[in-house]
This record gives sequence, C-alpha cells and structure tokens, in this order.
Amino acid sequence: MLDIVTQLDAHRVAATLGGGQRRIRAQHDKGKLTARERIELLLDPDSFEEWDTFVEHRCVDFGMADNKIVGDGVVTGYGTINGRMVFVFSQDFTVFGGSLSEAHAERICNVMDAAMRVGAPVIGLNDSGGARIQEGVASLGGYAEVFERNVLASGVIPQLSLIMGPCAGGAVYSPAITDFVFMVRDSSYMFLTGPEVVRTVTREEVTPEELGGATTHTSRSGVADLAFANDIEALMMARRMIGFLPGSNRELPPVVPTEDPADRAEPALDTLVPDNPNTPYDITELIVKIVDDGDFFELQPDYAKNIVIGFARMLGSTVGIVANQPLVLAGCLDIKSSIKAARFVRFCDAFNIPILTFVDVPGFLPGTAQEYGGIITHGAKLLYAYAEATAPKVTVITRKAYGGAYDVMSSKHLRGDVNFAWPSAEIAVMGPKGAVEIIFRQDIGDAEKIAARTEEYRHRFANPFVAASRGYINDVILPRETRARICRSLEMLRNKKLENPWRKHGNIPL
Repeated sequence: MLDIVTQLDAHRVAATLGGGQRRIRAQHDKGKLTARERIELLLDPDSFEEWDTFVEHRCVDFGMADNKIVGDGVVTGYGTINGRMVFVFSQDFTVFGGSLSEAHAERICNVMDAAMRVGAPVIGLNDSGGARIQEGVASLGGYAEVFERNVLASGVIPQLSLIMGPCAGGAVYSPAITDFVFMVRDSSYMFLTGPEVVRTVTREEVTPEELGGATTHTSRSGVADLAFANDIEALMMARRMIGFLPGSNRELPPVVPTEDPADRAEPALDTLVPDNPNTPYDITELIVKIVDDGDFFELQPDYAKNIVIGFARMLGSTVGIVANQPLVLAGCLDIKSSIKAARFVRFCDAFNIPILTFVDVPGFLPGTAQEYGGIITHGAKLLYAYAEATAPKVTVITRKAYGGAYDVMSSKHLRGDVNFAWPSAEIAVMGPKGAVEIIFRQDIGDAEKIAARTEEYRHRFANPFVAASRGYINDVILPRETRARICRSLEMLRNKKLENPWRKHGNIPL
C-alpha cells in the first residue's frame, strides 16, 4: 500500500509540473500564468476537482512513445465561482506547446459532456499551438469532437472562451462557436492562417498582433468581446461575467440582492435628450442611471459602437440591454451593429434573460458599401432575433424611431411585451424634412412653404401620441420614471410563458 501511495504522489507532482520548471519559467517570462495558476485564480479557493489527471497520449510515431507527460497538456475539471458550479479546461502551453492530441481532446470532451448533463457553464482557457502534428488525423478528429460538443451545448449551457495565448488554424473554431470570447492584449492571438502563410499567398506583410491580436478582434472583426491587459484581469472579468448568467437554459438568471430602490427616480434623465433632434447624447448615461447600483457590464464596446450591448441587473435579476448609440453614426443600424445585436438577443433569449431595448434610431445606414455588403440580409438577422425571442421584452423609445428600424428594434409588432416612449420620442416613417420633401415635392423651391410643412409634419407625427393612439405604445412616460416603470414591467413578466410553433429549427438569414 505504501508503495502505491508513493507512486500516486509522484504522479501528482509530475502532473503539477507539466512541462517542467524551465518551461514554467518561460511562461512567466512572457507575462503569462500557467494552466493551473489560471484555474486557481478563476475558481473559488479549494473548490477545484480535477478529472483525468493521469491521462497520457497514445502516439508512438516520431519518438513520441518515449516522450509522455502526465496530463498531456490540459487541465480539466470543475469547481465553483462565487459558490456556483462551473466546468473548466485549461490548456498547458508548457506541454508540447499546448497542442491538442486525441487524449487531450477526450479530456475536454469529458468535462463538456458532464456540464451538459448537470447544467453548468463551461469555461475554456485556450493557450495552444494547435493540432499535434505527430498525431496527424487523430488530432484533427479530436478537434472535430470538441466542435461537435460546442454546437450541441449552444443554447443549452453558457460557454465562455478565454484566449490566453496562441489559437490558430482549426483551433479557432471552438471559441468562435462559444457564446463569448475574451482575449489578453499582447499575449494572445487568433487566426486561421499565420503571417508566414499570408505573406506567401498574398504577399502581405503583417505581424501576428495585427493579423489576429486582441485589438484587431475586439475593434475590427468582432470575433472577441473584450480584451484585457493581462491574465489576471481577464480571469477576474470572467468571474464577474459568470455572475450574470444562469447555469443552463433550464434555469432563470441568478438573483443578487440589492438595496437600490425599484421606484428610484432619476430627475437628471429629464434633460438627457437635447432639444435639437440632431444633437447626439450618450445612451450609456441612461443605462447606468437606471440599472441596479449603476453596474453595467458592456460587451464589444470597441466594435460597432453605434449599438451598445451588455448585462446589468434590475430588481437584482439579470437583464440583457440593447441600445442605439446616438454618439456614433447618429445611432443608425448598419451591418456590423445588426449582427452584434442579433447574436446578443439570441443568447439572452436562449437563457431566459429579459431583453431591455433603448431605441433612438433614425434608420438603416444608407450607401453602396452597406447595400453591396448585404445590409438587407444582416439587418434581417436582428429582426429575426427579436421576433423569435420569447423572453420578456421591454422597450423604451427615447427619441427617434424611424422607418423599418422602428419595427426591428423590439417593436410591439415583434411581440414586444411592454413598449414605453419618452415625450421626446418621434415615431414615423422618416424624419420630418425628408418626409415633407417627398410628400410636397412640388414645393421644394419654396423655402417658406417647406419650412411650414416640416413644422406641420413634426407637430403631427414627430411625437409618440399617434403610435400610442393605435396601441403600439403602452404608455408615454417621464424619463425620470424609467427605472420604476421598467422594474414594474419586469416583475409583471417574471412568469411569462410563450412558445413558438414547433419546428426542428428556423432558417435565420445567415
């Protein structure tokens, strides 16, 4: 018995060391934590239960039979974040560069299967050189097994990917399927083909950071949601993020007690919208003032800035927020913002998270670049997402709601449950000047007539009362009342039940 205990201790020490002290030092020299250090920071103290600790690869080619390391380059298991269960895998770059083998993939698949069975989020800490070349097609098959589980878990359990080192080639598809992607600046990157291949094929000179770094993916491609300065900050934000999410689609979002009164008035909101309809304002000021304790977790803040998305709490419960941003492109919807918002709305709906929408949208962005880029199809994604959603939907129109963009932004016609408007709301087919120049085109040469007609149109249509008279708006509310009215609506909708017609799945315009 003593002998086997000694062997057990030796194996555990070997697993803890991974690729050895030299490689651990190299990891630290790059400003990166090891796989186990990351898990230790991510999870509650002493909560981690490791699985498959002693797994080794089964490859015998290219001298690999004599080069086996306990754990085979990934640490897997489960633990808690603020007392709530999560499953985690953390790739170990000190072992074969974190490359994925058949056994490595099996370890990841095991925790994903278990997470599906018990209904808990999966967090992947990615730091890998890609498929293990020595194993050939076996490693590629391992990736496909992971992808399959990502797909089956989509909409069933939340999936969060942290890119904390290289993630290249086919490896990028697993994070791409997950719900949210966090990156670390200057030490992580994602791309399908590296700079050398790009140089060979297209003659472009590009660095790894320019091609697939954190700044690129959070501001240009939209592949990643957030970027952080270092591993520690990324892990702390992952803990914060998990706090907003339910364990699975069978649960409601967690409730965090708050002392912020539900009926709190915000007089400052009465002057948020400028008198001049063409003057911008910051929609995030509204969001921060009405959510619990001013706590708003914004996602993709540097991408498609004309729309704002993120999580907050109302009455202690999680809500997903979508808001047009008048500071950027006057809040117009375009290709990128439509895709950004549509994916977020679908996530919220999949996990029973109420969707709170703030509308100030003058329409879809015009131009050949948008039309040639497929704004019709991409704008339809947002329409589809809102129309399909059965989670509670509360909408507040703060100013402009023009044309098709009014319909798309969670209007009553797309089964919005409660739709409010501020007195400053303008709900119409288009702005007063454009409408008048079409209706009274014969008077275009007469400036006085056009001005008079514009004022007449503004008085008649540039207000919320026509829509309210038809029942498209539940009430016209004072801005200061916004938090109280939303909280009441969400409380009323707490037990909402709505089901779409049976189908295998819809055909969203991808």
